[in-house]
Parts: sequence; C-alpha cells; structure tokens
Amino acid sequence: MKHLPNAVFIAATLALPASALAQTAWDMPTPYAEGNFHEQNIATFVADVNEKAGEAVAITLHPNQSLIKHPDIKNSVRDGIVPIGEVLVSRLENENAIYGADAVPFLATSYEDAKRLYDAQKPMMEKALAKEGLKLLFSVPWPPQGLYTKDEVNSVADLSGKTFRAYNKSTEEIAKGAGMVPTQIEVSDIPTAFSTGRVEAMMTSPSTGVDSKAWDFLSNYYTLNAWLPRNMVIVNQAAFDALPAEAQTAITEAAAAADTRGWEASEEETKNATQTLKDNGINVVEPSDELNSGFKEIGKTMTEAWKANAGAEGEELLKAYGQ
Repeated sequence: MKHLPNAVFIAATLALPASALAQTAWDMPTPYAEGNFHEQNIATFVADVNEKAGEAVAITLHPNQSLIKHPDIKNSVRDGIVPIGEVLVSRLENENAIYGADAVPFLATSYEDAKRLYDAQKPMMEKALAKEGLKLLFSVPWPPQGLYTKDEVNSVADLSGKTFRAYNKSTEEIAKGAGMVPTQIEVSDIPTAFSTGRVEAMMTSPSTGVDSKAWDFLSNYYTLNAWLPRNMVIVNQAAFDALPAEAQTAITEAAAAADTRGWEASEEETKNATQTLKDNGINVVEPSDELNSGFKEIGKTMTEAWKANAGAEGEELLKAYGQ
C-alpha cells in the first residue's frame, strides 16, 4: 500500500495532455509601470505569445522592476536567471558604444530619423547581443526627450551648478557639458528625488513626466526633441532555441507586431502625454534659440566623442545612417 500514492501520481501524470507536460513557464521582468505605453505594448506581445504558443510556453510579465531591478535585467537574461526581459538600450553603452547611438543628442530628432538610425544600428546590436547569447526581439522608441526644470531656463548657462537626473552615459555627459551635477536616479525614484532636492532638472520624455506626475514637483518642460532613446526586448538564445519551432515562430511574429505597434504608439504617446502635462499645469514651451543652440553645441561635442569611442563600427553606423 505504501506504493499506492506514487502509482496514483504516475497514472494521473500520464493522463495529462502532452501539452501540459511540455509547457515552459517564462518570467519576464520589465523596468516600467503597467500604465506606461511600453509596458502596454509588451503586455499585448505577451498575450499574443501565450495565445499562439501557450501549449509550449507561457510568459508571466513582471513590470516596474518588481522581479529584477533595471540595471540587472540584461545580465539576468544573459545568465539564464530569466529567459526574457526589457531594457533601455543606452544603459548598455558602457559595454559597447553601439548601444549608445540612439542617445547621442541631436543625432536623430524625429521619428523618421530615429527609424533610419535604428535600421543602421540594429545589425550591430544583434551582433553584440549574439556574442552574449542574446537575441533581439524588438525595439521601440520613447517620445523625444525634453528638458524639465523647477525654474525658468533661457540658456545652458542658467543650468550651471544644478543637480541633474542621469540614467545613462549620455545624460551624464550632457550634465557635465552644461555645468550641471549628474545624479543617477531610476524612473521610479524621480518624484522623491525632486521632492527631497536631490535633483533640480532632468531630460526625459513627456511620457516619463506623466508617469512620475512631474506637475507635483516642477513647473517647466522645454520641447528640445533632443533624441529618441529606445527600449528593447531581448531573449536568451538558448532558452529560445529550446522551444519547439511553432513556439519560436509565435514569438518572432508577436515581436514583429509589437515593433510596428510600439513605434505607432510612441508617436501617439508624444501628443497625448504632452497635452497631459499642459492639462496638469506644466508650462510646456519651445526652448529659446539660445537654449537650443547651447544644447546643440553639447550634442556636436558628444557626437564626436561617441564616434571616437565607437571606432570603425561607429563610422560605419553613421555612414549607413547618412551622416
């Protein structure tokens, strides 16, 4: 009789459909809150995969750094701790300069330019990711980056000495170029950082301004349209290869749809989020010629520095982009 439980378990297991036995559970960490348009796009991607490949793989989404903190997501996917995740591409610039191309100020300032830049950057990103056993699924831009401040700003000189929220190498260099003090702050910590005086200015998208309720702690948003940084969704190549062919196809097809949908959503988000800032009392203004030209000079310096750092591959990328 002592063997009966095992016999019952084996019989019950054999009675299960083959799909139930074969299903692989994937956890997917992402950095941003559920209401963010990137996360809404990814939620649709996950739903598409689960619908089309649910017998083989089921993805559970973990937004807002709830499973893994943003700085650790890429390495966690690489190391197989999780099989799939989302990261801001330019966070990886210290590993490879190619990842920073979309965050070079004033290199690409429109969606059309950003798409051309991505077309030039994508094969180089795929090559760099492949060296770490990673596969690029899709990459979607944030709305154009603008300047948020507590006080009115008419020139770069007005920013000198202020603390500035940095989140990657490019924003650190912008801060230094403008005489500001860069301070590393994650998106989730923006309200507290401003409210406690840790930072006095930041350069980010209207989306992040809305997500962080910028009207609670600052007054001005200058539409510099400085660059359009992108997020990307990556998968562990070995985990992907371990799936049946039908599941792989479901993932790549859902990713292609997410890429197209995400770019369209980003453009719509730019309009909607900018209006939301206005509706909540943020002073949304075109930058003065002096402020614009000052940042463009910083952008030129940073472009040259990026080219020097990226070497021959950077030259090739800029040539493909049309610079």
